[in-house]
Amino acid sequence: MVQTDKGEYDHKLVRIDRPILRIPTLAIHLDRQETFTFNKETQLFPIAGLVAAELNRTRDLVKPATPESSTASDTPSDDSFAPLKASTERHHPYIVELIANEAGVPATSVVDFEMVLYDTQEACIGGLNNELIFSARLDNLGMSYCSIQGLINSLSSPSALDKDRSIRLISLFDHEEIGSNTAQGADSNFLPAVIRRLSVIGSDREDQTAYEQALARSFLVSADMAHSVNPNYAAKYEPDHKPEMNKGTVIKVNANARYATNSPGIVLIQEVARRGQVPLQLFVVRNDSSCGSTIGPMLAAALGARTLDLGNAQLSMHSIRETGGVYDVDHGTKLFESFFEHFSELESKIFVD
Repeated sequence: MVQTDKGEYDHKLVRIDRPILRIPTLAIHLDRQETFTFNKETQLFPIAGLVAAELNRTRDLVKPATPESSTASDTPSDDSFAPLKASTERHHPYIVELIANEAGVPATSVVDFEMVLYDTQEACIGGLNNELIFSARLDNLGMSYCSIQGLINSLSSPSALDKDRSIRLISLFDHEEIGSNTAQGADSNFLPAVIRRLSVIGSDREDQTAYEQALARSFLVSADMAHSVNPNYAAKYEPDHKPEMNKGTVIKVNANARYATNSPGIVLIQEVARRGQVPLQLFVVRNDSSCGSTIGPMLAAALGARTLDLGNAQLSMHSIRETGGVYDVDHGTKLFESFFEHFSELESKIFVD
């Protein structure tokens, strides 16, 4: 948040595209623990630089005040009173300078900020045949990209919507990994509110059940990356459910409703994939293994809409460097494109008692 010359406050999004911080682990020689454990409060501080280098940088910037230039008074004015210290006092001034430079404002204009650390290494293609993607945050930027590109591709024809009775919509949420219970998370009222407003477009606004009718005719694809079989830990997977990278998008099934997939949904997505010529795989976790979850069950419960969980297969989920399949990007994109193009037709052919 920055203060403008007019005394207003603007929200700005910035990205410092270079590595400025590093969280070092302790060398294994100094602590040969069998499990990797650490104290989040005392052992996860990032290192920003060396004290000597910072002193050299700021040495010429320090200008001590003189009695003649002092403007201190016994009674501070309303303008000088600050409920909180300035951001340059609460945080390292050089960090504030970096943020201010990216925002295009003086450091003194930065009132407050939220900063998230991320791996700055660019993604790259690897593998003997360039068939793998090595990247941070494939979970879940991978499926986010596929859904966006699939929606765009489904509208490439000027007549794409001429006979379509449905609204093609994707929704990308924050904070899935910390519970989604935020204003911009999937557990908020954001998506229901948007659908409620869309449901009355082109209909009688006095229809009190337009929203409920829209949900009954809707289908939600919860798209979150899936687990590929790891050859180093093959025993961790159910014998008949070992998805592989580049073999197609994975439908995720769980009897305890950790995923929202059911049989009618599988039928629908299978027909969608048939029309798009996209291979599919199935994944069921071992009965003696824990199972992750997605926003699918959460939104299915909140909306009452038919829901299916799927995603492209990857290795090392939640690692700072994950691995996915190059060809699965095309698989996921084509699957979404086919879903948007054929849903209205297919939805009317699937009946559930």
